[in-house]
Amino acid sequence: MHFFSKLIKPLLALAAAGLMLQASQGCTEAKAPAAAPAAAAAPAPKPRAPGEGPRVIPLDVTEKGYEPSPITLNKDEPVKLVVTRKTDHTCATEIIMKDYGINTPLPLGEPVEIAFTPTQAGTLTYGCAMGQMISGTFLVE
Repeated sequence: MHFFSKLIKPLLALAAAGLMLQASQGCTEAKAPAAAPAAAAAPAPKPRAPGEGPRVIPLDVTEKGYEPSPITLNKDEPVKLVVTRKTDHTCATEIIMKDYGINTPLPLGEPVEIAFTPTQAGTLTYGCAMGQMISGTFLVE
C-alpha cells in the first residue's frame, strides 16, 4: 500500500497542476511558434479616389487574436472595418481604439462595421478591454 501511495500522490498533483494551467489560459494572447518569422504588413494600397467610399477591411477575432495584423493604412483615408468574432474562447469580445474613441462590442458570429479615418502616421494599436492584452496593429503611412 505504501508503494501505491507514493505513486498516486505525485500523479494527482501533476493532474491538478495541469487543470489549473488549462483553466488560466482562457484569456491569454496566442503566441506564434518561436521558429516562425514575424508577419510583415502588406503595403497600403493606393489612396482611393474621391467618391469611392471608405476602404473596407475584413478583420476576424480568432483564438489567435485579431487577424490579419498588422494591416497597412493610408493617413487621412477613410476606413470601414468589418470585424467578426469567430470564437468564444477569447477575452476579445470588443475592440478598443483609444486614440479614436472606439469601444465597440463584438457579438459572436456577427459582422460589426466600424468606420474611422486615421489622421496620424505611425503605429495604431487596438485590442480587447483587458488592457489590450490581445491586440493588433495598423501601420499608418
